[in-house]
Amino acid sequence: MSVPTIDKPGELQTPHPELAGQHPLVFEVLAGTILYRHHQKALDPVYYGKKGDYRFDDPTCPDSRAFGVLYVGEDPECCLIESLPPHQGVPAVTGAYLDARAIAKMELIEPLCLIDLVSPGGLASIGADGRLTDGNYRVAQQWSAALKKHSCKPDGIRYRSRHAPERIAYAIYERSKPAFKVTTMGSFTDPANAVLFGQILRTYNIALII
Repeated sequence: MSVPTIDKPGELQTPHPELAGQHPLVFEVLAGTILYRHHQKALDPVYYGKKGDYRFDDPTCPDSRAFGVLYVGEDPECCLIESLPPHQGVPAVTGAYLDARAIAKMELIEPLCLIDLVSPGGLASIGADGRLTDGNYRVAQQWSAALKKHSCKPDGIRYRSRHAPERIAYAIYERSKPAFKVTTMGSFTDPANAVLFGQILRTYNIALII
């Protein structure tokens, strides 16, 4: 009796030679759209990271010539889920961690065109699959660099949050001119955000440690 073969796809392959000639699905984020970022209060919310620590960073980081990437969410829920400290089991966050951070509302002052890995056909349009958004960072970074060079000249990547796939995140490539008008919503622990914060804690079973 033969033993059924178990599908073990492993890691996504690095970008393939045909990528340059393919036609990625592009999503336009219109001027006036508000995106969100959860950031340290001591730092500017518009931060194009070059440390190489995140999914779509330049693979040559921390080289001084590397391009920077700004990570934002479509809603405050995405921002909090994506910025939680690493954890295993039940997710948790401390009041001190939240008090040191703020939610930035980032209104686009011009449209952005992003490689769309969310809409139907988006991943297939570049010959990739879900491992690009929830697999190995080093492989994803190579895809990011290849997509940035694509002839469609994308401003970044639209993708599903790994920790909450129903939420949409954006990796925006470093720009020479401002793209956002920024205002603050304060901390998640501020009274004005109590309803929103409570809903997030319940929905995602996050333990708040005072």
